[in-house]
Amino acid sequence: MKEEKGNNNKPLKADFKLAWQTMDVEETKTMMAYAEDYKNFLDHSKTERLCAQTAMDQALSQGFLPLAHYEKKGKLKPGDKVAVLHRGKSLMLFVMGKDPLEKGMLVVGAHLDCPRLDLKPMPLYEDTDMAFFKTHYYGGLKKYQWLTIPLALYGTVVKKDGSIVNVALGDGENDPVFCITDLLPHLSQELQTKKLSEAFPGESLNPLVASRPIDGEDDKETIKATVLQWLNDQYGMTEDDFASAELEIVPAGYARDIGFDRSMIGAFGQDDRICAYAALRGIFDAKDTPQKTQCIILADKEEIGSYGNTGMQSRFFENQVAELLSLLGYADTSLALRRCFAHSLCLSADVTAAYDPNYTGTHDLTNASFAGKGVALKKYGGARGKSGGSDANPEFLAGLRQCFDEANVTWQLGEMGRVDLGGGGTIAWMLANYDMEVVDCGTPILSMHAPFEQSMKTDAYMTYKCYRSFLDYDWK
Repeated sequence: MKEEKGNNNKPLKADFKLAWQTMDVEETKTMMAYAEDYKNFLDHSKTERLCAQTAMDQALSQGFLPLAHYEKKGKLKPGDKVAVLHRGKSLMLFVMGKDPLEKGMLVVGAHLDCPRLDLKPMPLYEDTDMAFFKTHYYGGLKKYQWLTIPLALYGTVVKKDGSIVNVALGDGENDPVFCITDLLPHLSQELQTKKLSEAFPGESLNPLVASRPIDGEDDKETIKATVLQWLNDQYGMTEDDFASAELEIVPAGYARDIGFDRSMIGAFGQDDRICAYAALRGIFDAKDTPQKTQCIILADKEEIGSYGNTGMQSRFFENQVAELLSLLGYADTSLALRRCFAHSLCLSADVTAAYDPNYTGTHDLTNASFAGKGVALKKYGGARGKSGGSDANPEFLAGLRQCFDEANVTWQLGEMGRVDLGGGGTIAWMLANYDMEVVDCGTPILSMHAPFEQSMKTDAYMTYKCYRSFLDYDWK
């Protein structure tokens, strides 16, 4: 955001510009290189487990060390870089600051999970000489978007003896893919009279996985037997192993450039891995020994309410901060923990809806976020009367304005749709429950929750630049 000046040299009129108009040639090159790195991150992060591990691997390459390393040493000092991979699906990174930890942290919190199809506990069945997987959809998706597109299978199988098998099938050069069938137009007359919300029941989202009977078997389910034999040959699995598996159906294919000018990115999972990657790069590139401790949280389960022991509503975050306080020698970690949180500042790093001119009437255009105009601040979340949201304080927002403008971050303000229509939740209110100053701040994207979401490369880059400037800023 840039502001015109009046005769008294004070801001007169807000002017939200396209990010392209705010960068010189060299920064444009930097932005395009960042976009390539982000696409590569997406390609290695098709599930939250893969995303967390990819982020952890990058953190280790940047000098972060597991918390266990510092526990063996028995102490922490300013500049130490701490990494905590929590249950394989959430990640926290800390760069210890010069100030005492009880004086607070600078926190950027994003999430790694995204809408998808999870395999049911016993997923494999046969019907009319075809084999299918039963699924249970995860998060808020439009079911019809998952029909007749190439699908991949990813996940983790833990066998009864404790051995772990990682499954990845559908993105390799010679891999098969899977697909959910759809009804042809000639037979869809009754289907087309139903409401969209009723026409595609969740129980029908069953990918087709095989049609060839196994050789030499007289079993009634010879097609199902083909799949079980294949899984056993490739992964040593039996059908019982599905009971302790976490397998996901996701769109096949990798991140792609969109447009003649290659100015946009299309990919699965950009909500919220576009912000997760920006947070990751932000802490990598921020000051090595900051004044205040820097922290990023990459959490799981946001799309289903942040429940479970890897979601933001659990106590994994405060538990890890308590461990840091203990290593720093605090006798009363409980009080110090509360002081730390109460003095912390936080960006809830989640995407927002970019206005789509193909669907007018969805936004108040004077308070909408637009693709191409940089990272978006969203003062409050929730829906219909701000219910279920967090509302940022103006003192914090004033400091952010100063921070972003000094760093030449292209930013904008917006709401998640018009009143009584839009709205949505993030992890902001959960972090605010710790008495932190929190505001939603993330990338505007198009087609949110679709199997192929779209973002502007400029917005992805400005989100990174925003998080880095927040972590580097001299907060008084």
